[in-house]
Amino acid sequence: MIRVRCLRGGSRGAESAHYLGAMIGRAVAGWVQKTFQSTQAAATAKTSCVAEDDPKDKATDALAEECPVCSYNEWDTLEEVIVGRPENACVPPFTVEVKANTYEKYWSFYQQYGGQRFPKEHVKKAVAEIEEMCNVLRGEGVIVRQPEVIDWSEKYKTPDFESTGMYAAMPRDILLVVGNEIIEAPMAWRARFFEYRAYRPLIKDYFLRGAKWTTAPKPQMSNELYDLDYPILSVEDRHKLAAEGKFVTTEFEPCFDAADFMRAGKDIFVQRSQVTNFLGIEWMRRHLAPTYRVHTISFKDPNPMHIDATFNIIGPGLVLSNPDRPCRQIDVFKKAGWTVVSPPTPLISGDHPLWMSSKWLSMNVLMLDEKRVMVEKNETTIQKMFEKLGIATIKVDIRNANSLGGGFHCWTCDIRRRGTLQSYFD
Repeated sequence: MIRVRCLRGGSRGAESAHYLGAMIGRAVAGWVQKTFQSTQAAATAKTSCVAEDDPKDKATDALAEECPVCSYNEWDTLEEVIVGRPENACVPPFTVEVKANTYEKYWSFYQQYGGQRFPKEHVKKAVAEIEEMCNVLRGEGVIVRQPEVIDWSEKYKTPDFESTGMYAAMPRDILLVVGNEIIEAPMAWRARFFEYRAYRPLIKDYFLRGAKWTTAPKPQMSNELYDLDYPILSVEDRHKLAAEGKFVTTEFEPCFDAADFMRAGKDIFVQRSQVTNFLGIEWMRRHLAPTYRVHTISFKDPNPMHIDATFNIIGPGLVLSNPDRPCRQIDVFKKAGWTVVSPPTPLISGDHPLWMSSKWLSMNVLMLDEKRVMVEKNETTIQKMFEKLGIATIKVDIRNANSLGGGFHCWTCDIRRRGTLQSYFD
């Protein structure tokens, strides 16, 4: 016996695993694309019918078949991905929030070049590396899309601050895909205020084809959002302040970077960091409830910013945990039967410029599925670690791209993975 129920939200019209829902979903999606500018079409698309023969039907399977956006974790088979662009990358002005997230050895670099483009020859090499990375992904059967090329050196001004831009190199920082929804993060650096503009053509295309699209509240980024007297003089200071729960961002308004979140089906893990505050975490918790559970975890980290070079979930019941930044809540994973792996010490040379990141980008890997991982070509020790775990390594050299702030996970945002929503902690 087939029962029909109505669902709110036009983007869920493709959820049924049966022919009636699929036919309606395709019809509505096509109609919306042709008449998107019509307010009547937008209103009509908010309600669609789904046919089902059981409350426990395979709705998520149909969602994956019909919607171009569908990803629940970090390891299901990757089918489509956004890869960032190094072109026109600019050094952010050396403001208080930037200083709190960079290492002292590079402060003179920011003081000298803030607001200007990164060294031309270095960016040129990074562009070539990312092009090769895209080619490798295509060779592995993955659809690759990229943001717009924008001049990030242009100055802009809001009622609260002035800045230049930075880049569109790290889609993982600004976009979070949860199911069939793309969430635009509000960000916390003033230099990244308008970064979303590079991704809007892609997001609008996904929306027209059925994806949900949510933009988190954009912060004013006025002085009230930052502790302008944040006292960073040494690594010891950083450790002490982080241990005390003191960060350069205040709780004036919600802010977060998407890269501080790590997905594992119905459970999503997040850290309070220099760029993600508790108000931002609470906004995400309320927004994703009741389907998803957002858990705050913390690390012994003097410079918490973005979770994926500290704690990288690479499979069901399998997580990489940075030995230099131990997780204070690791027993939660161990009690759930998860395997916690400590990656080996990175091999990257100490004199290689890492203006925007740490050496632990070696563990910032991209899973193509449970048995394939994209890993830095020069990091041979972590390659051996993966091989012992039964995971084949796809080796690509992105050393120059590393300098701009990320590894493979940072340089990408997976748009579509072949899988269903599951719980790995029940």
